[in-house]
Amino acid sequence: MMRAYTEDESLFPDRLMMSKFRFIRELDKLKSVFRRTMLLDGSRVENDAEHSWEMAAMALVLHEYAEPGTDLLKVLKMLLVHDLIEIDAGDTFVYDAAAVRDQADRESVAANRVFGLLEEPEKSEFHALWREFEDRTTPEARFARALDRLQPLLHNYYTRGKVWQENRITVPQVRQVTSVIEEGSHELGALSERIIQTSVAKGFLRADE
Repeated sequence: MMRAYTEDESLFPDRLMMSKFRFIRELDKLKSVFRRTMLLDGSRVENDAEHSWEMAAMALVLHEYAEPGTDLLKVLKMLLVHDLIEIDAGDTFVYDAAAVRDQADRESVAANRVFGLLEEPEKSEFHALWREFEDRTTPEARFARALDRLQPLLHNYYTRGKVWQENRITVPQVRQVTSVIEEGSHELGALSERIIQTSVAKGFLRADE
């Protein structure tokens, strides 16, 4: 096992640069936070870094389906920042009711610690982007959250509902967690409903309550 890394302060000419690279080094931990979403080839689950990258790429391709005037750069920032708190808080499986109950508290503490590695103005900017994503009060946040829920829906469909079936997930549960897609994009909301209906028809998803 590798020893814990100790920062060599002599590398950096000032505190500001050192804090930036301390934060950059911290980002590597996101590659070891694993989610429940399967890769499309079914070989393993994805990690948070892969998830964030895929959503950022989705935003570039699907931006035309956002509300008119949505700032794409801000959406990209949110998608790259919002899961960084899971370095401390871990990924919360959206269908795990017990874990969801204290999710907000765990993630708030994590946000203070992770973003606190930065100096101002990045410290406040990143924290504000994370908070805006969670609150969904802007077109950018609503679109970013829509992609965050659309991505695992797509993966569940293309892996023939493997995670849904392993956890006995039903249509009402899926509709509850994907309802925010419609908030961020009418077109993507309609697509998500077609995916759900097709998943039921193909036997990927249970229709019962």
